[in-house]
Amino acid sequence: MLDRELEKLLEEEQIEEGDHERFSHYVPKDKILESAVTGKPVRALCGKKWTPSRDPEKFPVCPDCKRIYERMKK
Repeated sequence: MLDRELEKLLEEEQIEEGDHERFSHYVPKDKILESAVTGKPVRALCGKKWTPSRDPEKFPVCPDCKRIYERMKK
């Protein structure tokens, strides 16, 4: 998927205040690697922006990220 298509999907999503810290989020793999090397924050499909530092396997998947990812696959 092209970056501009992803940006359009993100803009269409309503991002509500919530507890994003309780979930693992979907982020492009190259951005995770870049963040690990540079410390630069990443942006999840749901819009959450942070610097990854915890094991994502220990948390459930963010429902917003999952829904957006499923739409992208179609």
